[in-house]
Amino acid sequence: MPLEYLPFIFFLIALFYSSVGFGGGSSYLAILSLVITDFFEIRSTALILNICVVTIGTIIYIKNGVLKPKLIWPFFVLSIPMAYLGAQIKLSQTIFFLILGSALILAGIFMSLRFVKGKLESQEFSKPKKFILGGSIGLLSGISGIGGGIFLSPVLNLLKWKDPRIIASLASVFILVNSVAGLIGLNVAGTFRLDLDLVIKLIIAVVLGGSLGSYLSNKKFNLKFLGILTAILVIYVGLRLILLNGFGIRI
Repeated sequence: MPLEYLPFIFFLIALFYSSVGFGGGSSYLAILSLVITDFFEIRSTALILNICVVTIGTIIYIKNGVLKPKLIWPFFVLSIPMAYLGAQIKLSQTIFFLILGSALILAGIFMSLRFVKGKLESQEFSKPKKFILGGSIGLLSGISGIGGGIFLSPVLNLLKWKDPRIIASLASVFILVNSVAGLIGLNVAGTFRLDLDLVIKLIIAVVLGGSLGSYLSNKKFNLKFLGILTAILVIYVGLRLILLNGFGIRI
């Protein structure tokens, strides 16, 4: 895939993901893994782009009074240190892509469930349950370079925690803080790498896409079909990474 197409592709990814409260990390990783060979650069770039997109969403949620700090703070108690530690884990390229492929498949499945699952009743979680759930997804976030919201949001919907708007606001902040923690972890581990020329172009693309997506989400623009297609793409790329790096099979 020619690099000059990436800004347009990432604009579309940010447009969709921001409309449902996500940063787009899973798809950034999926696309970058097809065009960049340095997996440390892939992780660093995806986290930077995640931060750019979800910062916009977080500001909007705060402005609209959707964010409920008293409800969401326990999710961050373990997620932040676990994301930091996960990002410092130095993996071989093969192991990293196998983990990434598995994470992408899970992300695609969870994303699909988000769109096909019916409306759920609301219930509260105990603080220990929030600690464990946040810490587990935070660790996966740090290792894979995904902010974690794409796992957390569908899981909370399936487990019937609160209404979708509160879950979306939590996912946005969750991605933001875990992505920052992950970047710090990469820097401490000496594995933070960027191609500045490429990253600047991609930042501009995702900021524009994220801003438009957040606007459309407030207008209740329906992106369900695009979401399902994106989920299929993420699953395909995850499967491709596992088969190629684990078994030497190209599809």
